[in-house]
Amino acid sequence: MTMSSHICRQPTPEELDALDRAGRRILERVGIRIKDRGYLDFLAKAGADVSYDEAIVRFRSAWLEEMLGTAPSKFTLYSRDGKNDVHLGEGKVHFVNGGRVFRIIDPVSGEHRRTTLRDVAHAATLVHHLEHIRFYIIACQAYDVPPRHYHLNDFYQALSHTTKHVMGGCGDLEGAHQVWELAGFIAGGEEKLADRPFVSVITNLMSPLTLDTASLDILRFCCEHGIPVTCAPAPISGATGPASLAGTLAQMHAEALAGVALTQVFKPGAKVLYGAVPSAMDLRTMDFTLGSVETALMSAWAVRLAKLYDLPIYGSAGVTESKVPDVQAGIEKTLSKLVVALAGADCIHLAAGMLDSGNSIALEQFVIDDEIIGMIHRFLAGVVVNEETLGLETIEAVGPGGNYVTEDHTLRHMMDEFFYPGLAVRSSFDLWDARGRPTMLSKAAARVEEILGGDVANMLGSGMAEDVKRSFPGIQEL
Repeated sequence: MTMSSHICRQPTPEELDALDRAGRRILERVGIRIKDRGYLDFLAKAGADVSYDEAIVRFRSAWLEEMLGTAPSKFTLYSRDGKNDVHLGEGKVHFVNGGRVFRIIDPVSGEHRRTTLRDVAHAATLVHHLEHIRFYIIACQAYDVPPRHYHLNDFYQALSHTTKHVMGGCGDLEGAHQVWELAGFIAGGEEKLADRPFVSVITNLMSPLTLDTASLDILRFCCEHGIPVTCAPAPISGATGPASLAGTLAQMHAEALAGVALTQVFKPGAKVLYGAVPSAMDLRTMDFTLGSVETALMSAWAVRLAKLYDLPIYGSAGVTESKVPDVQAGIEKTLSKLVVALAGADCIHLAAGMLDSGNSIALEQFVIDDEIIGMIHRFLAGVVVNEETLGLETIEAVGPGGNYVTEDHTLRHMMDEFFYPGLAVRSSFDLWDARGRPTMLSKAAARVEEILGGDVANMLGSGMAEDVKRSFPGIQEL
């Protein structure tokens, strides 16, 4: 297929308006399927247009505007120690890992295997030590934990291994209860947690245009208890969304606005991210391709749709179809992260550790992605132009044929002008050869071993950890 190229192709105001109007038309004419009679009654009383025979909730334009109008344009995802708070809606791009995969490349054997609770803890430890991954999304399924205390255990291990904000999905209302009770105990009470919530919850609207009771229960509970949420639709272009990217974006926009609006019905002012996880399929083979260039393109446009409503966005980038950390992974990850970052996403999830279309992680990949993100941050920072950085006096002093290595101007700016990678190979060939020919992957593996190889202290503190274990007997040891 031949496509015409454009210079920095961005959506025009007219295109954004057309997508927005299409999304709102979908909500007003097609609506969202909700089969739960109790929620249909609740939403009807709140002013939504409910068709009981169809189990459909439609969103009239004026009512939608009213609900969206109470959603906050700025809020903070708090860290426990106050050192890594993430301020959303202030024009900064924050990268985070992705969650709930079911395979990992074992760092010892190199083989793919099912993930365990220990992997949840190891990933949290890495995120805690990696500068550019701003908070921790619970990275994987813990197949060695019984369902009854599943979320109690994975959030406990996350909170035990990082003081950064922790986000994760909950499978049901009981899981959300477990997270809230655990976090409230650690915070020192429900009011303190509500004041500075250091956990948040992901729910998913099922594309196309369906919300089940479990997701609604979780949304309502979290909103009523002050826990930030995102209701993140994930339409797949050509499968659960139209094959056209514009059609998928219009449907996703409708689903995302519905999720935001419903949180405001449950509690006006509830902290909510506009969720956007659009993706595509390879329609020749019917393979899911979360790491495709089309996913990156739609995710970048989704940012602009969220900004029409001044809503912080939970965007998507950083996945690859590659099964291992390799050249393909580097290409697909870097492209998508850069494109979505340039669009101005508040929060870019899936940005670290992910492989295999979001089905696997590798601990080394977290470290590699952290470096890629550091490069992107340097790119986003741009070039600072002022009297000092122009350096005209220094240029005049050095003159033709001189050099700047020992100049004070160089010493002043050598640390703030440049990004210095820790993994990328920059030495001469002879020195690289003498050092054993290291690669980014081998250096990342060494960094993982360095972080995980020592004594990893419980981030809750020994006293709190023991109190939690006594109060929550469902917590199991690693």
